[in-house]
Formats: sequence, C-alpha cells, structure tokens
Amino acid sequence: MEAQLPAMVSGYVPAQILYATAELGIADALADGPHGHVKVAERTGTEPAALRRLLRALVGLGLVEQVDADRFALTEAGGALRTAEPGSFRDHVLLSITPELWQAWGALTRVVRTGEPWRDPATGLTAHEAALRDPRLSALYRTAKAHATGEFSSGLTKVYDFSRFGTIADLGGDGGALMAALLAATPGLHGVLYDLPEARGDALATLEAAGVGGRCEVVERDPAGPVPPGADAYLINHLVRDVDDDSATALLAACRAAMAPEARLLLLETVMPPVLTSADSASYGLTDLNNLVYTGGRERTAEEYRRLVEAAGLTHLATIAVPAADGLPDYNVIETEPAR
Repeated sequence: MEAQLPAMVSGYVPAQILYATAELGIADALADGPHGHVKVAERTGTEPAALRRLLRALVGLGLVEQVDADRFALTEAGGALRTAEPGSFRDHVLLSITPELWQAWGALTRVVRTGEPWRDPATGLTAHEAALRDPRLSALYRTAKAHATGEFSSGLTKVYDFSRFGTIADLGGDGGALMAALLAATPGLHGVLYDLPEARGDALATLEAAGVGGRCEVVERDPAGPVPPGADAYLINHLVRDVDDDSATALLAACRAAMAPEARLLLLETVMPPVLTSADSASYGLTDLNNLVYTGGRERTAEEYRRLVEAAGLTHLATIAVPAADGLPDYNVIETEPAR
C-alpha cells in the first residue's frame, strides 16, 4: 500500500490530462492519423509546442503512441475518446471531471468537517445542480444515464414481473430509455413518463424508435411538484441516492400520497453492503463520498433504505438484485407499497 501513495498523490494529473484531451477533441484529430503535432494543433486550436507536450504525456498514459520524432497515433485505448465511437468514453470524461466537480473535490476537507456538499459561492448551487443547468453537460448527463439504463434494463425485466401492472409511471425520465425497455418487454403495459421540458424530445424519439410510442404518454413535470395519481406502479430510477435523507423522505412521501392502496413504488438503486471490503470500497465507498461532495446525497444499506421508506409511510416488500452489466454497479429493485 505504501508504494501506491505517490501515485495517489499525483492522481489529479492524469484526470486533468484526460479532461483536456476530451475537451480539445484530440482523439478525433488523430482518428485518421498518425499525424504531426502541428497538424493536430491546427485541428484542435492549440499552441503547437504545448500540444506536443500533452501528446507526449498521453504516450505515458497509453492513449497515444509516438511513431517517429514528430508523428503521433491513437492507441486502441485512446480511440475510446473519439466522439463517433459507440459508447464513447469522451462523454463520461467530460461529465465526470467538470470544473465544478473539480472545485467541489478540492473542498473535501470542508465537506467532511461540515457534512454539507460543496456549493458555488456565487450561485449556491451544488456541483450537480450547476452541471444540470449547463445545456451541454445536462445533455451528456441524460445520455450517460440512458446508456447505463439500457445496459441493465434487460436484466431488470428478467427478475421483476411488470405484466401485473396496467400503467406504470416513471418519475425519473432518463430520456425514455428505461420506459422503452419495459414497454417493449411487456406488451400489455402502458406508461406515463414524467420528465423535464428539455428532455421531452429525446424521450419521444426513444419511445418511437423502440416501437412503443403509442403506449406511453410523455408529460413535462417539475420534480419539486406533486406526484400525479392514477398509476398502478411508480418508478424512481437512481435518483434517491442523489439527495439527503430529508429530501428523499419528502420525495417518497409525495409518491405515497399519490398511490392507491394496491399500488407499488419501485426504487432502482444500488444497495451498499453494511461492511465494506477494499474491493467494495471502490464500487460503493468512493461513490458514496462522491455523492456527498457532488450532490449532498448518499449510498444506503438495505436497512437504511428500509428505514427511509417506512419514514415516508411505505412498507418494504422486497429487494431484488438485478444482474450487473459489465462495468456497472449492481442494481436492485426495492419494492414498496403504502403502509396499511
């Protein structure tokens, strides 16, 4: 472990190199390479000598190879940062290393001392709130969430029977990816998708592409507003983790107020083990700390979720594990009903 400390101390360096590479579009500029650094600089609007130094650093990270004294080429790993690459890692980099998030992590000592997330001194927004107000980052966030949803949705329909419901309401939106998967797998199911105005177009397109547009209504909704009644099941996808316990309880209580006695509220969330191993910490411990810094939210154990739903007037029925896709954390369906 002691030998790993120097790499930990300088961990900010490769993170910023990745961000600059993604932001400048260097992988796209090298896609038809190899090219000399001057040509890459012209394509990326950078200063040639400085760009050459960045390219040399990328050689050390295994993202670029230097083929001769002046020319550079993408490696297979570096190709993942191309814009046109399916499932491009570039979007993940731009979303994960935003200037606001960088500032937030720089305030970690204060965050731990106060228990409060970092907030922009000028606006009072958390890093997450600031990112969602940026049109480009907001679009990247929706794309990333839709991609993750698509990866686990097939496993979800294998472990949970949605055919017992007539209508399901998705309160998280995610651009329609989850709703499209559920409706495609469950022919008799109808959906109501509540989402932000800026996401409505993407949701309609996703549902139509899946051939289920005629079975789903897309409704613009303020997340802070009341939850509309009438659905047999309500679905919240990976949103409870983004808020603190008080806000989570309020959200779940609003759902409870809209639910008929026989309705179900389904939470799709990761569930943190009560005791973490070093391997668990990479998946849960670091993510939990990032939630504190970035959103003020938290990962929760099964018992913590049980207490949360009970505080909102709900009864926990079951927690069902969803098979994890490669590179993604385990998801669970936390099934609840109104307390009797």
